[in-house]
Amino acid sequence: MSGRLEILKLWVDPVDLDQALASVRQFVQNGRRPHSIFAVNPEKNYSVPQDPDLWEIFRTADLLIPDGIGVVLAARILYGVELNRVPGVRLMHGICALAAREGYRVYVYGAKEEVNEKAVNQLRDLYPGLNIVGRDNGYLKPEDMPELVKRINSSMAQILFLALGSPKQEKWYARYGRGLETVRVCQGIGGTLDTVAGNVKLAPETWQNLGLEWLYRLLKEPSRLRRQMVLPLFALQVMGKKAKSMIGLNRRADR
Repeated sequence: MSGRLEILKLWVDPVDLDQALASVRQFVQNGRRPHSIFAVNPEKNYSVPQDPDLWEIFRTADLLIPDGIGVVLAARILYGVELNRVPGVRLMHGICALAAREGYRVYVYGAKEEVNEKAVNQLRDLYPGLNIVGRDNGYLKPEDMPELVKRINSSMAQILFLALGSPKQEKWYARYGRGLETVRVCQGIGGTLDTVAGNVKLAPETWQNLGLEWLYRLLKEPSRLRRQMVLPLFALQVMGKKAKSMIGLNRRADR
């Protein structure tokens, strides 16, 4: 993706929701292979680089969306780029609306069986005309994967939603993506099906607009505290990188 920004040890593409959807349309209409879409947030800045294979999956991804407010602020501080958050759940809904309008075929893989079924039914209700050509829960065994790929190919799906959680969904794409014949867009959506099914509530719009969705989720799920501990460290490292760049600029100016 042209203009990709390096944020500490990961990257993000400077796109808003409309631009991300335009990329999806381009992938479906003109692509000749599956195109990966993954979300980037501060937590992944520390988890992804620890796994060289996972790091390479992100490095070569076709679209890395700014899912976390920390990434948005980091882009502003480091590059002066004004990004808007593109939450994975919002992009997934946008893709479903686009697919319903354009007649794209969709396959949904992941989550528990009851969650998957309920979410698929809910998506069909939300987006009349949405052509979901197949679905499978995320509890298939490794030996079931060849048959799963065959089912996806037989369905002639053009869009595949992977609701396996990170990093499982990214690694699934890396291992089996090449075997997908008609899929042109593959988005990792994590736990989004739980929100579609109504099992997990999204933060109110006011909280989202203020960039405090992370705090809302933390208040609702205190068990997330350990994961959120990286946020202060992420902020300090971003500020430290900015300070070093400013010092470098001043030294060059003094020469």
